[in-house]
Amino acid sequence: MISPRMASGMQEKQYTPSLLSFFVYNPSFGSREGEEEKKILFYHPSEVEKNEKIRNVGLCEAIVQFTRTFCPTKPAKSLHTQKNRQFFFEAEDSFWIVMVVRNPMVEKPNKDGRPPTIEYQEEEILDTVYGAVLRECYSMYKLFNGTFGRAMEAGGVELLMQKLDKFFYRYLQTLHLQSCDLLDVFGGIAFFPLDKMTYLKIQSFVNRVEESLSLIKYTAFLYNDQLIWSGLEQDDMRILYKYLTTSLFPRHSEPELAGRDSPLRPEVAGNLLHYGRFLTGPANLKDPEAKFRFPRIFVNTEDSYEELHLIVYKAMSAAVCFMISASVELTREFCEQLDGLVGPQLTLLASDICEQYNVNRRISGPDKEPQFKFIYFNHMNLAEKSTIHMRKTASVSLTSVHPDLMKILGDINCDFARVDEDEEIIVKAMTDYWVVGKKSDQRELYVILNQKNANLIEVNEEVKRLCATQKNCTKKRERKRDGERAMDCFTTLKLSALQGVMTASV
Repeated sequence: MISPRMASGMQEKQYTPSLLSFFVYNPSFGSREGEEEKKILFYHPSEVEKNEKIRNVGLCEAIVQFTRTFCPTKPAKSLHTQKNRQFFFEAEDSFWIVMVVRNPMVEKPNKDGRPPTIEYQEEEILDTVYGAVLRECYSMYKLFNGTFGRAMEAGGVELLMQKLDKFFYRYLQTLHLQSCDLLDVFGGIAFFPLDKMTYLKIQSFVNRVEESLSLIKYTAFLYNDQLIWSGLEQDDMRILYKYLTTSLFPRHSEPELAGRDSPLRPEVAGNLLHYGRFLTGPANLKDPEAKFRFPRIFVNTEDSYEELHLIVYKAMSAAVCFMISASVELTREFCEQLDGLVGPQLTLLASDICEQYNVNRRISGPDKEPQFKFIYFNHMNLAEKSTIHMRKTASVSLTSVHPDLMKILGDINCDFARVDEDEEIIVKAMTDYWVVGKKSDQRELYVILNQKNANLIEVNEEVKRLCATQKNCTKKRERKRDGERAMDCFTTLKLSALQGVMTASV
């Protein structure tokens, strides 16, 4: 991607990071001389000449082996060069995934007609960010295909290569590296804040549906792309949430319909009309030729390894994911039963949520533009909140702050990763912004303050006041599903006093 800009009266071009190559290999395959190509299970771009593929894979294999002589338990994770950055990840035993990213660069024209000067910005790429992107590529593959080892057991190397080619051919096209930032490191989940009564309505809805449709094994409930309820384990829900919010939901976006003025609010007896529809599965139940195939996902791959049908059903801004064992054949009758049961209830429930949310917003008063932006992440329940990101999908990341400030946030996060203790870092940016990072009790908070005339002492005092209410907030957590589901008690940040009081939403 090219971003032209003016500098010193002449136009220069700025190139953002881009994917050069992506491949999967296993060094134990093709160990004999002349059979090196057998090591390569997948390679992008596919049109690269065979000898170059072998040479690139061999170089990565040599780097990994060389670094293991210094630290056998921690092989190389990245290789820095002037023009690119290589990232290595051993997804499974002897199965390596490598991603090569071209460094961002600036092309500066010369006045005397000579070829433009290329300056590579080697330090603009963060290992933590793109290393997380690489690991997420594997997690997304595993969600829809299971592990590499399972494919080998089912059909050998040929089946694995087919699965890799089918998945990554499409997935890598959605990989927009210029949009990657600190949120990719966290891979968190945005929770929707609700009052207790509305939350109980949702819990009651989930219980009724699971009781009526006993085939349902797990359920997840989302509103406005934010999670409210989940029966899955955290790691499985994390990657499923990523797929839903960056891939599935954007493809099925629609105008919002909710509130008291909804034509369905009169609740006429016997009225079964609703706005519910399948996002996965049949597009039209009335179509006799409609297909009833649902995508399959794999969860608990580290333990019991469950293969499930994924049914995503949506009404207005509310979406419910129903997961059913893949051994069960889903029929037209089941889909019609689910549509008739869930559609009307979910439509009314979505309207209630929207109405209650709007009431709460009116009570809290009009939103004021705060003097700070923040990112918050809780490692215990993966709760994530950002006022920096105006929009975050797989293809675009619109942020309300300068990229240089995002780079500072990433650098602070790297410093936090090196220590286990609680820590606080304050940085004064060249643009007179103050950037503060605080790590405490498995929570991380990053704040960008726009107070040019403030000094270090004043910023430090303001951050202390900002965090004081976190300690005073009720650390009550709702737990569900065998007593293990945690609700975040620290997900809302509001402006108060010196633009810095943190409040809790349970």
